Amino acid sequence: MRSKSELRRSLLAARRERTGEQRRADAAALAAGLPAVLEGVPDPVCLFVAVGGEPGATPEGALPVLDAALALGRRVLLPVTVGAAPLGWASYTGRDALGPGPHGLLEPVGPRLGPDAVADVGLIVVPALAVDHRGVRLGRGGGHYDRTLPLAGPHTRLVALVDDDGLVPDPLPVEAHDVPVHAVWRPATGLTPLPLAD
Repeated sequence: MRSKSELRRSLLAARRERTGEQRRADAAALAAGLPAVLEGVPDPVCLFVAVGGEPGATPEGALPVLDAALALGRRVLLPVTVGAAPLGWASYTGRDALGPGPHGLLEPVGPRLGPDAVADVGLIVVPALAVDHRGVRLGRGGGHYDRTLPLAGPHTRLVALVDDDGLVPDPLPVEAHDVPVHAVWRPATGLTPLPLAD
């Protein structure tokens, strides 16, 4: 089994190979598929601002998934990085209400909600590089979601947003603190519930 750092290097290199046209197409597909992801899920829902090569990010910095959520009338919370603590949250009301945050991210500039806000959300969409059939997620290594997901309520749906090749057949390295996700969301394939049968 390859180490997490080896897997991250390989997956991030593959992301860098994607063209601007491919990234725009992926973002449009995710925005179109958002109603299916949100079906039956109560508000608020936690999304994130995709950046760089992440699924949903465009070269122009457009935010089609977030805009689609607002167009559906959903109440959206976005993460706010607070050092090494679990993520804080704030409401997303539109692109004009975002400002620069740590690590080159955009964050809402409105009133902050604490980490416990995730105890009452219907859904958390989590960025990921890969997910295996058990729902084990490989993130970028910052640990922000690892510290946040244990605070989610028992009925909160956890969905990892990955590239189309991000649902991997081989088991990923797992640690005691890892919280498995319930589904993966991919641009071309849409939502896939987990765990899958071996």
